[in-house]
Amino acid sequence: MFDPLLLRSFVAVADCGNFTRAAERLHLTQSTVSQQLRRLEESLGCRLLDRSQRQVVATAEGEQLLGYARRILALQEEAADVLRHQPDSGVLRLGVPEDFAAERLMPVLAEFSAAHPGVRLEVTSGLSPELLRLYQGGEFDLLLIKRMGDPGGSLASWPEPLGWVDSARQPAFGREPMPLVVFPAGGLYRNEMLHGLDVQGRRWRIAYSSASLASVRAAVAAGLGVSLLPLRVLGAEHRLLASEGLPEIQGLRLALYGRTGLGRAGDELVERLKALCGSDDPCGGEFIR
Repeated sequence: MFDPLLLRSFVAVADCGNFTRAAERLHLTQSTVSQQLRRLEESLGCRLLDRSQRQVVATAEGEQLLGYARRILALQEEAADVLRHQPDSGVLRLGVPEDFAAERLMPVLAEFSAAHPGVRLEVTSGLSPELLRLYQGGEFDLLLIKRMGDPGGSLASWPEPLGWVDSARQPAFGREPMPLVVFPAGGLYRNEMLHGLDVQGRRWRIAYSSASLASVRAAVAAGLGVSLLPLRVLGAEHRLLASEGLPEIQGLRLALYGRTGLGRAGDELVERLKALCGSDDPCGGEFIR
């Protein structure tokens, strides 16, 4: 078997016609190149270079080997290049909240898929508690969810301040029992909202329920009821109930989880998600639960 290092030195000397110039090209000492050529000749049992002339030239045997040496080295470089630039392959499974970042997450995922055409990205949406259960059961490689309190074991987390919200033009606060606009059962916002009101002993009724953030926001703006929402999704049509004595809800965080050994593509997706969630407006007004 030919040693590529020895072949590279042989080709360099044959091309340059001089050991000194060949050594400069290879960034080696002249003595190292000379030793490599002697090793190659000894392994083949023949002389490859004629050193008797002013310019070193290949012998008949050297001429025969030269073509093979160039092809061997070219194939080696080609193989290394293919492996270095081989597209990632496999499957990445991501779990996200039901209506998380519909307008901002999809472009991020589309850009990732375009950069890694060999990776099949499987995205599953649902309620955060259910997604966490599936992740713990090995169903996902990456998970982005809402959690109350310390999201232990997460790769990164971001605070999600909440506030009680009413209509700016047709307030629902003050009606008895207090009408509520809520998300479906199982969502963190709904659980915290109802628990806080129960602790205070307030009477309430569910006036409107929807899984869509846009629908919930519109219902609150229209005066159907009060709701608990992230502060950053509020618009001019909403009024923050900051001093009305409603229970203060704190500790909600957006948390990113990921398994080890995700590979280059998986690590890149993690960084893309971190950049999205760490931006000033990570969800573009479409982020809930």
